[in-house]
Amino acid sequence: MVDASTQYSPPNQQKAEQTPTSTIAGLELSEKEDHSPKTAPLSAAATKRRDGTVSSQSRPESTTAQAQIKRHAVEPATAARPPANGVEPEEEPSVEPSPVKKARPDAPPVRIMPLQYENCNTRDLVVLIASMLMELIRYNDAIPLRDGQLTRFHSRAPPGISVLDYLQRLTTHATLSPPILLSVVYYIDRLCALYPAFTISSLTVHRFLITSSTVASKGLSDSFWTNKTYARVGGVSMKELALLELEFLTRMEWRIVPKPEVLVDYYKSLIARNSQYQLEGT
Repeated sequence: MVDASTQYSPPNQQKAEQTPTSTIAGLELSEKEDHSPKTAPLSAAATKRRDGTVSSQSRPESTTAQAQIKRHAVEPATAARPPANGVEPEEEPSVEPSPVKKARPDAPPVRIMPLQYENCNTRDLVVLIASMLMELIRYNDAIPLRDGQLTRFHSRAPPGISVLDYLQRLTTHATLSPPILLSVVYYIDRLCALYPAFTISSLTVHRFLITSSTVASKGLSDSFWTNKTYARVGGVSMKELALLELEFLTRMEWRIVPKPEVLVDYYKSLIARNSQYQLEGT
């Protein structure tokens, strides 16, 4: 038989036709049982050129099969490989990234107060006095009221404004200086000592502050406002403020001017009881 593509029969093919083969279990073996390695036959599409080279389409089938085997061997076989001990490995739990923790705010720096209370900032002094008043209020509000212990300074219900905001309002609009603010603190101890029925609580603190501020401004300052201004700033009527002022002066025995060294002691005591403030040089 002549190959149509080459128009001649190769000598190797004529010798192969003369050697009979038998097929056993799909393997082609010659009767001479030649176990020497043989070259796999070219595919039907393989052609031989006259110069003896093989075209690009004449790749042997065995080479293609080996390439497929190599390609599969290169692919990762971890998923298809059975475990050595016969136990399927457990899937590793997915670790979710922990949320970013918010940084804690740093503690506010300690404010340094001047040695002389006349030079201190009134806003810092208001904070110190309001902090001290809130401690007294929390303590005295826990004590139940008894019959006959109501005074003119008691109100029916606690006002809606806080102690800090109320004292800051009085300081801003009534122009309270540091000596006047420290005199208000001095009046607390003196009034409680001379008038046992009076205590600083949520029902008495606002009326006490407007009354003591009015009295201290008139007794310690050369220039002060009228009762109309103090009443408007404090949120009470002029008649009510006049009655509170008279009651206050009577209970204080009209002694409303503290000694300078007493104000210094109260100033240092207010700073010592608050950890956010420190006296200069200590």
